Amino acid sequence: MDDGDDAKAARRLALLRFAIIGDLLAAPPGKGELASAIRDLARRTWSLPDGSSRRFGFSTIETWYYKARAATDPVSALMPVPRSDRGVRRALDDVLLAELRKQYALHPSWTKKLHAVNLAALVRQKYPGRKAPSYNTVRRAMKAQGWARQRRPKTAGQQEAAARLASREVRGFEASHAHALWHFDFHEGSRRVVDAHGNWHSPQLLAFLDDRTRIICHAQWFLHEDTRCLVHGFCQAVLKRGLPREAMHDNGSAMKSAEFQQGLRDLGVRSRSTLKYSPYQNGKQETFWAVVESQLMAMLERVEPLDLTTLNRATLAWIEGSYHREKHEGIDMPPLDRLETSPSVARPAPPIEDLRFRFTCRKQRTQRRSDGTLTLDGVRFEVPSRLRTLTRLTVRYRRWDLSQAWIVDPRTEDVLARIVPVDLTRNADGIRKPLEQPGPVPVVEDDGDPFPPRL
Repeated sequence: MDDGDDAKAARRLALLRFAIIGDLLAAPPGKGELASAIRDLARRTWSLPDGSSRRFGFSTIETWYYKARAATDPVSALMPVPRSDRGVRRALDDVLLAELRKQYALHPSWTKKLHAVNLAALVRQKYPGRKAPSYNTVRRAMKAQGWARQRRPKTAGQQEAAARLASREVRGFEASHAHALWHFDFHEGSRRVVDAHGNWHSPQLLAFLDDRTRIICHAQWFLHEDTRCLVHGFCQAVLKRGLPREAMHDNGSAMKSAEFQQGLRDLGVRSRSTLKYSPYQNGKQETFWAVVESQLMAMLERVEPLDLTTLNRATLAWIEGSYHREKHEGIDMPPLDRLETSPSVARPAPPIEDLRFRFTCRKQRTQRRSDGTLTLDGVRFEVPSRLRTLTRLTVRYRRWDLSQAWIVDPRTEDVLARIVPVDLTRNADGIRKPLEQPGPVPVVEDDGDPFPPRL
């Protein structure tokens, strides 16, 4: 327990003591009857605040009575008095504390009980004749030093994250304006869904949460966690709430994909990734997942079978009808009220087609002069003949949708042409378009001189 819990426990114990002797203070017994009344109280069994039961001796109740009777505030007078040796280590001196520190440094994943057992064995071997400290003594010492149990890191990245967490303080934060920072992530739901083909899937919930207001800008369940789903969800959130200034995410493959990062750069949204193996940095998102599981998924426990459409409709209804309108513990008000009273730095959303175009990867390709084509991920695309003089082309495309691509100006990112894959069957008809000229063709008159100027 921390100091706040200790104070609450002491207050509850003082109230119990006051309740035991309260009748003696409210209706003082007559002369010579006090001792008999206290004996009656000593024979009774009382329920303590922790749920246990016990009796109190005659002298103990008598002491409480005289303390409370002489005090202006009887409850404060009945508060338990801290031990005079509180904070003084007797069984665990500096030598054994150093041994415990060394033991914790070597084995931070051990439980406090295991530390106490091994420290007792060390005392018997290395310090014969000394009394080993008890488990409670070891537990209090480790708590005072801040030596909490840590999971044993397996990889080099986990070891680095654990060392950073042990050496750096963790502090909460909050954006000063609405839509200044969005958190987003995927969460695997506890319920499985069935599709039209009878296949079962573990659905993935993608949610975008505004840091200041805790508004869910968009939430949607998918069957997969990939870039295509992430781009679709982000576009939906932007169309609903506008463009944010920053976005915080983990280091998932979809978040680091070329299409998504290119889209954030084009839209002027700063990308902020959390440190590896440090989920506490995205704590607001993790808290929302807990609420989803404890409330939304619990209400759907009798829906059998559960399909993706039903799950998405129920999620939207719960978010808009309940989550946004109920008091949020983190901000002490409903998210909708926080949104109405907070200044906003959101920007208007661009048109949907422009928004989709931004989330494309950017590649350089060489045009084949023989047939005016280029290749993207094994698929050949036709290049308009007016661009046949360009050897190197800058292309924007989506790797999950190779039905089209865009040739852009590498300096301004303006779209020069939309290209589609080569249709070999259509080209077999033998009909060919005339070449488009890149510019006007000048009319030249022949002066009749067969010799060039050099000759």
